Amino acid sequence: MDKVVARVLLLLSTISVTTIHTQAADQADTQEKSFDYIPKVHGTVRTRYEMATEDVMSRFQVRTARIAVSGNVAPFIDYFMQTDFNDRGSYTFLDAWGRVAITNDIRISMGQMRIPFSVDASRSPHQYYFANHSTVGKLVGQQRGVGGKIAVALPGTGLTAEAGVFNTHSITRHKVWERTMDASCKARYTFGNMFVEGGFESVMPDSIRINQIDGAVHWGTGRWMIEGEYLYKHYTNNSFKPTHAWNVMADYSMPIRTNTFNRMSFQARYDGVTDNSQGTRDSAGELYITQPRHQRATVGATLSYIHPKVRADVRINYENYFYPSDTEVDIEDKNKLVLELVVRF
Repeated sequence: MDKVVARVLLLLSTISVTTIHTQAADQADTQEKSFDYIPKVHGTVRTRYEMATEDVMSRFQVRTARIAVSGNVAPFIDYFMQTDFNDRGSYTFLDAWGRVAITNDIRISMGQMRIPFSVDASRSPHQYYFANHSTVGKLVGQQRGVGGKIAVALPGTGLTAEAGVFNTHSITRHKVWERTMDASCKARYTFGNMFVEGGFESVMPDSIRINQIDGAVHWGTGRWMIEGEYLYKHYTNNSFKPTHAWNVMADYSMPIRTNTFNRMSFQARYDGVTDNSQGTRDSAGELYITQPRHQRATVGATLSYIHPKVRADVRINYENYFYPSDTEVDIEDKNKLVLELVVRF
């Protein structure tokens, strides 16, 4: 019986490999004529002026100065590299990965990349609706890792999914050997003007594993966009009280005609988080609060110049934080006014 099962499995494997190889060959034949190996270069510059309204202090910042290079080396093999030359005065190498398309709907990536988890945390700076990330994206979501990922789309169903495994150490430490890995996955179902997305992430920033579950709903049609996202963060071995984070936001846009801008939009957001730990321990070996619980209300307006190949946004935001009365807060996390210019090419 074992020999029969083994032969059947071998036959099925041979058929699957042959089918995938045939599909890839057919797709290569049809796309060879349109294949272009010339690299594409894109960039994002994000500069801002901030005023801490409670302390009456202000500053200018270069928040983002990113350059990205992408391209193909074969019809079904591509690559992507991205670096930020000035993230508030610091240099950060962000992405460096290669990807192989097994079929048009199955792609495998390996390298340094964004971890597939969360809707808001997955947005690039030129896709932001606000000057700053929500609490879900900023305080809770780990965003990049070194590892491998598979992405799958099911044609005609509206379903897409991504899953990957990554080093537990920082993206700046590639030489460390690992006994365990981080892992994450997310799946999205799109129907009509909506999508729902769920994700799971398991990470170990120090020696305590943290598991996170995320869910989001997005609706957009015409001039309106409304989105809500919730995240639950569990620390193993009862090492810290579970963290909850949420984000609800809306955007209303309309076309305008001026010599410079062609769209105006208005934004509103309500987000918050309970006591949060980044997963690192103090001198006593215990997890500690790195972000105290708080809520925040943000309102803003944006003037945009949108072209198929370039874009510019002039944005003004006001963020109002709400903390328990006895909370000591750094100026970075207090009420602020932000005026921002974003240029994408």
